[in-house]
Amino acid sequence: MCRPLPASRCVTRWPEPATRCASRSRRRWPWPRCGAARARLATCLGRWARGTKAGSDLARRPPDRGGAPAPSIPHPGGLLSTPDTDTLQAIDAYLNDNEARFLDELFEFLRIPSVSTDPENAADVRRCAEWLIEHLQGIGLSTVELHETPGHPIVYAEHLGKEGAPTLLVYGHYDVQPPDPLELWTTPPFEPQVREGKIFARGATDDKGQVFCHIKGLEAWLQTVGELPINVKLLIEGEEEVGSVNLDHWIAAHKERLSCDAVVISDSSMFAPGIPSITYGLRGLAYLEMTVEGPDHDLHSGLFGGAIPNPINEIAGIIARLHDDKGQVAIPGFYDDVIALSDEERADFAALPFDEAGFLEESGAAALRGESGYTTLERIWARPTLDCNGIWGGFTGVGAKTVLPAKAHAKFSCRLVPGQDPERVAEQAEAFVREIAHPSVRVTVTPHHGGKPVLTERDAPAVQAATRALSRVWGKEAVFTRGGGSIPVVATFSDILKAPTVLMGLGLEDDRLHSPDEKFNLENFYAGVRASAYLWDESQS
Repeated sequence: MCRPLPASRCVTRWPEPATRCASRSRRRWPWPRCGAARARLATCLGRWARGTKAGSDLARRPPDRGGAPAPSIPHPGGLLSTPDTDTLQAIDAYLNDNEARFLDELFEFLRIPSVSTDPENAADVRRCAEWLIEHLQGIGLSTVELHETPGHPIVYAEHLGKEGAPTLLVYGHYDVQPPDPLELWTTPPFEPQVREGKIFARGATDDKGQVFCHIKGLEAWLQTVGELPINVKLLIEGEEEVGSVNLDHWIAAHKERLSCDAVVISDSSMFAPGIPSITYGLRGLAYLEMTVEGPDHDLHSGLFGGAIPNPINEIAGIIARLHDDKGQVAIPGFYDDVIALSDEERADFAALPFDEAGFLEESGAAALRGESGYTTLERIWARPTLDCNGIWGGFTGVGAKTVLPAKAHAKFSCRLVPGQDPERVAEQAEAFVREIAHPSVRVTVTPHHGGKPVLTERDAPAVQAATRALSRVWGKEAVFTRGGGSIPVVATFSDILKAPTVLMGLGLEDDRLHSPDEKFNLENFYAGVRASAYLWDESQS
């Protein structure tokens, strides 16, 4: 690690280490591609740059990323008054001086096609993990390890030693979705480009770009101060896009080592552009499949219709009775454990600049409909639901066939809110379906996957630290939101580590994750790096 040196000595001490790393690079001195030397060199140049105009010119090398040069993003929040303002000013200067390099390194990360679902990309996934290992070592983290799993490897790192200080665990993933269909991309998915202030590439926002913000936020402290103000651990997996099939077991096996005060995840979105957000609640899930059987084979509707039960008619009747006329789920006990929204939460939701007309237009529906007595945001964030996801049976081919089918099937899911348990809800749903089904048919209910809802206290220290960090960067108060979907690993951290999770989303809803032309706004990338650096500072208070 580079320690503080007099400005007159910083540059002259670098030719030997930089030359030593140049053999691993297509680019020669004065800017090595080796992560360790490059980060240390940037530190020295940054220190020198703060005292000279010439140094400032050197610290910002020309962009090498396609498209227009990255703009220098204004940071209206500025620095808060702290006992060590000089340290924070040095970190701010380091972030400013190295913006171009940060973007180049992100592009290196994005060029690796780490598609976890395709066996043909297995070598690329490993190469991406190894790239991360070298990069994390290069920024100065004290412990960096590659952990094998039955699938793709897990990257683990830590920088400890601050006795009595909080410990944060940063979670992210380096694997990405398949890029198909390729013909719908404006530019190749693994050749990052900057267009109109946006980074376009597969993984730009999900999740390489967002997790890289935290890596650079750590680098700013380690390469400027030489240490972190708190203890930090990183867990970056390579199987999130295929269901994190080996992660729960790995977390349980390393429970003691992963012990922390809170988990930080940046793999989600802000409420809207320019509105920093903390997501403090997620809905859970109970997913079930129902089969209704009547006769033991398909029958002629003219010979048997009206006298023998029709499974399609019967399953349609069951589905129709799952809700009442107020839009509430009719399953007995379904709402018993729901933690109701507080008046403060409802007021906060109402104060958000939510475009309900735009929401409706985006859906393509003719009108809104949902549980009576609740707003749209309350319905999608904090109220449980039941939706039929698919129904099939009988004849569905071209033309007509007057058949009375032997079976009918349906799949339905329940989005659950804090307080509800997916296993209990599944049991309640099965009992109700059996109760209302006609005795002339046989009903089978099969539970599939589920996930627990999550609620983090808004006044938890880590949540408040993240809120202050985001507010400092964007120059406005961060807002609190909930999410209508599920992130299963959040429940895992809660169950196994007993740690709250801070969802510090840096992306936007229009980032097209999982779709062609996935993007991450440059402003959000640079602001995310700065917010991460501020988070470590805010967490020590």
